[in-house]
Amino acid sequence: MVKAYFQNMIRSLSKILLMFALVSAGAFGVWRYYENTSSSREIARLESDKKQLQEIVTRLGSEKRIADVLVTSQKIIDGKPHTTLLFVEKSRAGNGLAPKSFTVIGKMLHVDALVVKFEHDLIQKNDPLRGHSLALFSKVYGDGQKPEEGFDVDPSGTIPDIYRGADARVSTFERELWSNIWKLLEDESYRREKGVRVAQGEGVWWPPVVGQLYTLTIETDGGINLASKPVEPIYQELLRSLKGSER
Repeated sequence: MVKAYFQNMIRSLSKILLMFALVSAGAFGVWRYYENTSSSREIARLESDKKQLQEIVTRLGSEKRIADVLVTSQKIIDGKPHTTLLFVEKSRAGNGLAPKSFTVIGKMLHVDALVVKFEHDLIQKNDPLRGHSLALFSKVYGDGQKPEEGFDVDPSGTIPDIYRGADARVSTFERELWSNIWKLLEDESYRREKGVRVAQGEGVWWPPVVGQLYTLTIETDGGINLASKPVEPIYQELLRSLKGSER
């Protein structure tokens, strides 16, 4: 009888130990599951933050092509160099707009523009309009001319073709901004209202050479840059046809 009693105690104790082991294993499994799930969520969050940061850095450091300048001819008239050029602006989609032809006097070509730089957070958020600096070209002229004698490029008070998208509808904000674009230069409260950090005139100038294609770009968070490269074959053919028509 005593032997049977001890056998029952041993069996009961074994069951208790087994149940304890199962509960412990289950608890450990649940802990590991939540730990792994939590770690996975944290890793996913960190990866998402990293991706967003990379996108912000890319936007802040990117450039947008806004115009090409092609010199079609250079002549000396009355002892002064005359340079004829095609000024081709790029739309939001990167397509070339109708070229504008100008003849300037002098050895140096000047291109002036009003540059509008928006607040950093608008750029970071990739705002549809204010996620990139804007440039309104104002004058093209040579160093043999006074700036006021230069040629108008984009008329003020209207939305430049370069910023018109495929959708003809324009937001009230954008229409109002372009209508009062020069107000940004003199009214600090108006700049703050529109999320503008800096509004200022900028100019680039260089000695133009036939056979080179000059590209004007604007940085997302900065001003206008100039780069040049030899004229591509398609432009060379255009130059030859233009020279032939002048004879």
